[in-house]
Amino acid sequence: MNSNTDLLAVLTREGVLINASVRYPRFHKKLAPADLGLTPDQVSERLVSLGHKKLLPKEALAELALVEGRTHAIIDQGTFPFLGGLGHFLPNGKLVDVQEQLNAQRSHFHQARENFLAAYRDLRSEALNEWEVAIRHLAGSRDEASCLYTQIAESFPAREKLEPKFAFEVHLFQIAVPEDLGMELVSFAEQQEVRLARREAAETAARQIRSGVEGFVGECVTELRHQTAQLCDEMLASMRTGKTDGVHQKTLNRLVKFIDDFKSLNFAGDVEMEAQLDRVRSELLTRSAEDYRNNLTATRSLESGLSQLRDQARELASQDARDLVERFGQMGRRKLQLAG
Repeated sequence: MNSNTDLLAVLTREGVLINASVRYPRFHKKLAPADLGLTPDQVSERLVSLGHKKLLPKEALAELALVEGRTHAIIDQGTFPFLGGLGHFLPNGKLVDVQEQLNAQRSHFHQARENFLAAYRDLRSEALNEWEVAIRHLAGSRDEASCLYTQIAESFPAREKLEPKFAFEVHLFQIAVPEDLGMELVSFAEQQEVRLARREAAETAARQIRSGVEGFVGECVTELRHQTAQLCDEMLASMRTGKTDGVHQKTLNRLVKFIDDFKSLNFAGDVEMEAQLDRVRSELLTRSAEDYRNNLTATRSLESGLSQLRDQARELASQDARDLVERFGQMGRRKLQLAG
């Protein structure tokens, strides 16, 4: 078993892959030339894209869109993109927190769906009234207006056909390398030729995943270090150029939360960065914002500490993470041996 195979086994124990999707009808249709009073000959598809027409105004779907945005934010903030989009790697330390947040959004989604369906008839009626007025300015004749209005009205599905189009789905996957691809659905006559092709496909997929694991772990380490530096920059800017001068509790609380999140996301064991964050917590986060505002010396100490943390994070982010990745693999292999 090579080092990348070992590293993949360690990574498998440290987290799972997760995908979350929020689906609901978008209520827009592709524009046709006739919608704009044009003939197909007047619009070159090579040069012009007509876009879409909205059947419902944006605010009608705002509650659902909010849940979708929050769900994507939960995934983005609590996971790492895995190997070019195969999924999002969710470390064990964030598993419970992310699942709880997603469960809350699932409840909000179900409520938003029920609210939308209950109001659908009225929303449709109001939208058609608006379209009726708009069509008068778009159509060249009464017949064209009537035809366009009918097309739009028929684009609204019946309420009972809408319900299956709503879904809030979360899928968890274990990271695994394919050893072989089954032949159950391949006829006997095809098996010899297809077996070789499928075996080659499995081997190629395995090589791609294994070769990408080391780079993935290193990228996760570097990303957390970059985030540390960015947060320090934003905090310093807020303290110096905010609407009101000085330190605010919201700013300090943001750093406290970041340190907690860092520890949960630090599956690779970046002890250097975590030690710097622990030092900042013990030295700079024991005071309240009011204490800082009333003590200029303490405020300067906070600014100096944040600047130092930022510079250290940038320095660490610029370093090659391969040594840390190797330590992560070695530590994980010892855990696997003990577990075995």
